[in-house]
Amino acid sequence: MLNKLSEYLQKQLPFVAYRKPNATQVKAVFQHSDTLHTVTDFSESGFVFAPFDTSQQRILIPFDEVLEGTLDAVTLPEMTTEALLPSAEAHEKHLQLVQKGVAIIKNSDIQKIVLSRKEEIDSQQHPLVIFERLRENYPTAFVYLWYHPKVGMWSGATPETLVSAKGTTITTMSLAGTRKFEENVEVNWNQKEIEEQQIVTDYIAAQLQEFTSNLTVSEAKTHQAGSLVHLCSMISGRIHSQHNIGDIIKTLHPTPAICGFPTEKAKAFILQEENYNRTFYTGFLGELNVKEETSRNRNRKNQENSAYRTVRSHSELYVNLRCMELTNTKRILYIGGGITKDSNPESEWQETVAKSQIMKRVL
Repeated sequence: MLNKLSEYLQKQLPFVAYRKPNATQVKAVFQHSDTLHTVTDFSESGFVFAPFDTSQQRILIPFDEVLEGTLDAVTLPEMTTEALLPSAEAHEKHLQLVQKGVAIIKNSDIQKIVLSRKEEIDSQQHPLVIFERLRENYPTAFVYLWYHPKVGMWSGATPETLVSAKGTTITTMSLAGTRKFEENVEVNWNQKEIEEQQIVTDYIAAQLQEFTSNLTVSEAKTHQAGSLVHLCSMISGRIHSQHNIGDIIKTLHPTPAICGFPTEKAKAFILQEENYNRTFYTGFLGELNVKEETSRNRNRKNQENSAYRTVRSHSELYVNLRCMELTNTKRILYIGGGITKDSNPESEWQETVAKSQIMKRVL
């Protein structure tokens, strides 16, 4: 697998390598040409890489070739990485952005806006080394390295599931609120964090009512993601027969966890005020419509046991958080946080700094 990944990097052909949360095996999907495939109605099968802005193209790497196994360690020379501290200018810009966000929330019906920034770091650390270090450091995250010569290269370690669908059963999560993880210390979440997470939970549950039955929502619990902890509720249900995975994705993305609420008003503020293009940050990625074929024996009266096959598909999609874009000479980090009426701009800045350490640690 390592040889194949190196070969595809050299030949500039599309691929994605990924390791699911708490797994040991790595999967790699290789596309045999540099054609740019896109997702139109979510009936396609492959690895999808979708942007934050739903008006932009969703990229698909079809399952031309799939390898799965343990990835050998990558032994390459260490590269020097400079400028790991954000600038004073970046600090001031983010404070001003958060202040604007708090002001609009206090003077409108917007309850939450997720505001972000990007940080460019001079680094030529090899992509496969980055992928290896992410796997080592974040065993409970969905870790990936994605490349298409006509789009670019991204890598990340995300803690958040957008939706997992197996047959008619779907599962998603409401993740919000951020603290630094401290060993043997119980987290006492404040009202701002509790309310922020509840906004996400209520939104997701309300959106899924139309498409599902037997909807269940778990109590919010502390969820560790590397060096950070979040408040998390699990939400599950069964898709009605007249709906499909595409309907679920369209109704969930973007969630208040990465956009805000009400969604369209929060999104409009983001597109107008952030002053940069998020592209694939806070989009989603993962396996779309993986076909599974199973064989069983069926007992029929007065007949011998006869084998029959059933084909069903599963999808497993994650929100693209804790990620970076890789260029020839730079690693571009994308980080953000949820803003409510009670947000403190300096605290929000410090939250982005804490989140940025997840990617900086591997550089």
